[in-house]
Amino acid sequence: MYGYFGSMKTRPGHREEVVAVLLRASEQVKAAGCHLYVVGVADEDDQTIWVHEVWDSKEHHDASLQNPETRAAIGAAMPLLTGEFTSQEFSVVGGLGVP
Repeated sequence: MYGYFGSMKTRPGHREEVVAVLLRASEQVKAAGCHLYVVGVADEDDQTIWVHEVWDSKEHHDASLQNPETRAAIGAAMPLLTGEFTSQEFSVVGGLGVP
């Protein structure tokens, strides 16, 4: 299984709008092979959003990025972001909530 976690910074005042875009996208990823999709924010930072994902494979994740709905969500979110991103890919070895 493939895991990914990352963060993104929003332009001031746009965090909740980007969170809404990400949460709408979460409805489509399950059918694409995603087992865990968590969107989170830090109380002390009103611009950073964290996303944690667990997929059947990296190929499933990469294919999901070509989905028209996913592309539309990315297009909607990009103008609201600063361009500051972090990311980490990892191999999932187990844990609570993962198959």
